[in-house]
Amino acid sequence: MPDTFSDPVPSPCVQRCQLDVDGRYCLGCRRTRDEIAAWSTSTPAQQRAVWARLIAEPLPADSFCPRCGAGFSCGSGGQTGGCWCADLPQVLPPDAGSSCLCPSCLREHLADAHRQRGLPPPADG
Repeated sequence: MPDTFSDPVPSPCVQRCQLDVDGRYCLGCRRTRDEIAAWSTSTPAQQRAVWARLIAEPLPADSFCPRCGAGFSCGSGGQTGGCWCADLPQVLPPDAGSSCLCPSCLREHLADAHRQRGLPPPADG
């Protein structure tokens, strides 16, 4: 989201365009069909209002953590539009066949892996 009202408003599109089963909103960016269709002709104020709604709404759970069972959204929420986990330090190779961990469990896993290697705990990205 832009820092000032004079900055251009970037599109919320994350290039994962797919409508929900009812055809009401995009599963990638979570905008409604009407918001998507109107984006290029919307005023910056209208675009900021869409962003405000998207930020205020919790991400729907599309994955469940195999460690704690918590629901979380995988594949979005990151600072650059990708998955939130891409914002964390990339220090561990992924385990073959493993499922994604929720944000809390992944941070705990990273800290444990650092401790086991005698390294200082990672800083969040």
